[in-house]
Amino acid sequence: MFILYAIPIGLLLGALLGGRLERLGDLRFRWGWLAMAGLVAQVILFSGPVADRVGDAGPPLYVASTVAVLIAVVRNVTTIPALGLVALGAACNLAAIAANGGVMPASPEAVAALGAEAATGFSNSVVMTDPALRPLTDLFALPPSVPFANVFSIGDVLIGLGVALVIALGMRGPRHPRAGADPAA
Repeated sequence: MFILYAIPIGLLLGALLGGRLERLGDLRFRWGWLAMAGLVAQVILFSGPVADRVGDAGPPLYVASTVAVLIAVVRNVTTIPALGLVALGAACNLAAIAANGGVMPASPEAVAALGAEAATGFSNSVVMTDPALRPLTDLFALPPSVPFANVFSIGDVLIGLGVALVIALGMRGPRHPRAGADPAA
């Protein structure tokens, strides 16, 4: 849910830096279909009806969908400023997920701080007391009073920061206007 906060923060930061919203349309994210396929697969995978029935197929599907998103992000790292931060965060999350059998471990303390109970069915965040790569797992929780409060990892922070910067920098637009473009625009 960190990304839900990253978007308005990026838009605000971009505006404060003199950026223009329409310049985001100039960003060219190649292989966007692959990223969208991975994200849609995760939304479906963690929806109640599917999560309750996916069973042993859940972990490999989660890893595969995460790999798909990471591949698409890495494909664009050299052309979109700050996307490297998103890739680093996604790689951190993928490492933790893969090292823990296809689930993202959540610390019992973070889940307790959230005031939530352990999820039933397949979940993207599973309470574990001694996970592999513990520093990369969901160790933190947003306060329950915050809308969409959830547990999160350092990878989620990097992704959120990266998304906010991609938006803010994208709003600043290219340094050189395209041929035939109105420089005042």
